Amino acid sequence: MLIPKLLAANWFSMAVAFVALALLPACSISVKDKNGSENSKVDIETPIGGIHVDEEADVRDTGLAVYPGARKKQKTQDHDSKSANVNISSSIFGVKVVALEYESDDPPDKIVSFYRDQLTKYGHVIECRTNKHGGSLTVKAGEHASDEVKCEGSNSGNIVELKVGTESNQHLVSVEPAGKGSDFALVYVLTRGKEGTI
Repeated sequence: MLIPKLLAANWFSMAVAFVALALLPACSISVKDKNGSENSKVDIETPIGGIHVDEEADVRDTGLAVYPGARKKQKTQDHDSKSANVNISSSIFGVKVVALEYESDDPPDKIVSFYRDQLTKYGHVIECRTNKHGGSLTVKAGEHASDEVKCEGSNSGNIVELKVGTESNQHLVSVEPAGKGSDFALVYVLTRGKEGTI
């Protein structure tokens, strides 16, 4: 799975766990579970904030185009979705994560080149390397929110991660060799502290 660790858990199952918030007064919960064959959606509204999880993410929400000829990855046999749109908001903090996984018959260097050009509209693009998916995704709010993204760990491995933005507002493209082609993920992460909106 290419979606970084932040999304590696099955978001739908995780969101359903928040149903415990139903114990709070004036809580509204809407769960649309499609039994694994279709995309599921959870909307939870509480007096302190909301959680919205949708397995059907729209690539336009990442601010990036789909690589020509790429195919959206399908759910696994365990019904793990290969896309997610997660929005958590309260008066204290907020986080929005959009992630989608694709596959292509083209080699990684062509995909990396395509997305390096795409990402330049958001600022200076850095190239990181990792052995594990989402290995260098760090998200921060508060005093470090405006820090530029950077590579983490040993910065080695066969997975290329292109990153641009700040710790609180970043775009990431993760590209991994897969047979004669590639698997890749497009990720957009936006966080905020007490001030600001998502």
